[in-house]
Amino acid sequence: MIAVETENDLLCYHCGQACPDEKHWVQEKPFCCHGCKTVFEILSTNNLCQYYDLDKNPGVHVNATLEQDYAYLDETTIRQKLVQFDSVDYTKVAFSVPSIHCVSCIWLLENLKKLDVGILRSEVNFARKTVTVDFNPQKVKLSRVAALLASVGYLPQINLDAEKSKPEVTDKSLVIKLAIAGFAFANIMLFSFPEYLGLDQADHSLMRIFSWLNLALAWPVFFYSGFGYLQAAFKSFKQQQINIDVPIAAGLIALFARSHYDILSATGPGYLDSFTGLVFFLLIGRWFQSKTYESLSFERDFKSYFPLAVSRFEMGDWKPVIIYELKKGDRIRIRNMEIIPTDALLEAESAFVDYSFVTGEARPVSVKAGEVVYAGGRLIGQPVILTVQQATSQSHLTSLWNNEAFRKREESQYQKIIDRAARKFTWVVMVFALGTGLYWYVWNPAEMWLVVTAVLMVACPCALALAAPFTYGSMLRALGRNSLYLKNSDVIERLAVVDAVVFDKTGTVTYSQQPDVRLVGYLIKDERAWVKALTNSSTHPLSNMIAKSISGNQDLIIENFREWPGKGVEGEVQGHHVKVGSADFAGMEAVQNPSASHVYVSIDAEPRGYFSIALSIRNNLKPMLNRLGDRCEAVLSGDNDNDRGKMALLFGNTVTMLFNQSPHDKLAFIRNIQRNGKKVLMVGDGLNDAGALKQADVGIAVTDDTGVFTPACDGILQGNQLENLDKLLSLAKASTTILKIGFAISFMYNAIALSVAAMGHLTPLVAAILMPISSISVVGFSSLAVRYVASRKINPA
Repeated sequence: MIAVETENDLLCYHCGQACPDEKHWVQEKPFCCHGCKTVFEILSTNNLCQYYDLDKNPGVHVNATLEQDYAYLDETTIRQKLVQFDSVDYTKVAFSVPSIHCVSCIWLLENLKKLDVGILRSEVNFARKTVTVDFNPQKVKLSRVAALLASVGYLPQINLDAEKSKPEVTDKSLVIKLAIAGFAFANIMLFSFPEYLGLDQADHSLMRIFSWLNLALAWPVFFYSGFGYLQAAFKSFKQQQINIDVPIAAGLIALFARSHYDILSATGPGYLDSFTGLVFFLLIGRWFQSKTYESLSFERDFKSYFPLAVSRFEMGDWKPVIIYELKKGDRIRIRNMEIIPTDALLEAESAFVDYSFVTGEARPVSVKAGEVVYAGGRLIGQPVILTVQQATSQSHLTSLWNNEAFRKREESQYQKIIDRAARKFTWVVMVFALGTGLYWYVWNPAEMWLVVTAVLMVACPCALALAAPFTYGSMLRALGRNSLYLKNSDVIERLAVVDAVVFDKTGTVTYSQQPDVRLVGYLIKDERAWVKALTNSSTHPLSNMIAKSISGNQDLIIENFREWPGKGVEGEVQGHHVKVGSADFAGMEAVQNPSASHVYVSIDAEPRGYFSIALSIRNNLKPMLNRLGDRCEAVLSGDNDNDRGKMALLFGNTVTMLFNQSPHDKLAFIRNIQRNGKKVLMVGDGLNDAGALKQADVGIAVTDDTGVFTPACDGILQGNQLENLDKLLSLAKASTTILKIGFAISFMYNAIALSVAAMGHLTPLVAAILMPISSISVVGFSSLAVRYVASRKINPA
């Protein structure tokens, strides 16, 4: 990059401001101050000067605040207010950085790990002007992270008021550009009224004055309001790529240059009304598009999308409560394998928490009494009581569910189609515009520039770009209204092509509403209390049924608690070793009784009997399975085959039925089906099925009253809606049809508009007005079509 010299001085290589008399030079590059020079030296030393290649003068002026001392951030009380998660070797913190303004800023801030080995990862939210930094506190302090941001010119805005919500940072530059373009457009039209009324020959000198005034008004529109389109086009050429901003930039330059020629040569008034109006309506379209993507952000209301509950202590008893009702000071009980919904203090002496959903590390972390247990951790071992420190965080649970570790490998096929179509579309438009220009140059050169500009402007594929996000965004909301809460829009795309559905049995096909639980054997009162305490610590559906069937509410301390997925639970209660689970796990001989499920109990290695549980099958499953037809692939169960007869009557004899399946067996079965080319939907209860849910193309966890929040799954379905599973699949498939129709509308619009523009019947101004109208038409169609299809498929009249 070459230093730019003005009439008075040089511009700073880093921030673009005019350099004072006392310039600072490094590598023949001028800098306005010592701070900007220091930032350049830091980036140069760490091979990060690509920062300057992405944008011209992208940096911000570094003032005296760079020398601020951030040591106070390492104080324990202050640190706790800032960090979102904190452990021995992993800490997450989010800073508000208002000075983020361009793609170079994003690139640099997401490469902070190159500046310090202690930084693990950094991510920028451009809309909110925030940067989230994951770092190793053993290698770098929080104060160092903040100082590092300041040292490269991005001063973090520290807010220690924990009760305040995160500031909403709004980028006002688009509004300012829109206001300038609108002001210039209105005044240029006013100055052009004599021309519109055919009075341009009345006073030639006055017309020249008006033309020069129009030219003065057009300059800030070209060099500020519309300059972003020119920059985007230039960058696409620089990166040897062609994007949709290229024809827009060509149209703007054509109008602006031709107007200058006409006015300077006194051959005409130019087309500055069309030029400024074009920029004005382009910016309206961009504003509309930004609002669209803003509304489709996945930071949705967890009250609607996470049917999760925990046990809260109320009136001397533990009662289930929805997590968004938790408030500071509440005492909650978390069982083995349950997700901790909010930051809380541990009351027990110690506990082990798995933070893999937050950090990606599967190693359990030991927490002592009085220490903070962070939201998103999963309890490993015996149940604990926690004291809530703050209300449940919506954004934290959302980010937890969207953790990179649980993203499917497949990319959105429709996004690939749109990207390819946009590139090809741009080349087609450029060739078409060139051919149109040559034709009009021969037949009517005076109209050539207007026609070419109209062609370039009317061909903007904004409607094509908006079709997919609006269709899938509307479908997400429609599925949510029917109690299927999906992680993101890509899941809809995968759900639409499912051709094999695999069901878990316990907690999915069967459920816990009013089961018939009977004890076969003998347990004294104290022993029943031990079994209740042990089963109450598990989240498995059969354990919950047993715990509810035993009267009493005594809380007992369980030591050495352990849950073996697919086998059972064990622990020591009042000095006695208790096992509850399968026959092999409890060291007993299995009872052959196909009419019920059996859970065996042993105390101090002595068999004591078993619980016979007659499970209820969910209502209206048979019609749903009939409608699924051949797509119903298998039933997998970790229990014995006592219910084989019931399952055969429900599913039929052609469906594969496997029992005594471990979590690994279920995962392997899913993988084998996928090797045969099938797209698999796994429907489970979210506990023993976590591996299978993640392996499947789509994994859906079924939940009833308290909900099992499983980040490894792609969606959560409320149990009473399982009977509509086939209809929900059909609804997802319909979204692809709606999307294709949206594409067709967009292409049809462009074909008609291009034809009319090429014939010279469309001015650039009208073309710019038509652009947002086409987007609105596609958006409106997608929203209304999804709503109509949802009402017809789920609740037909």
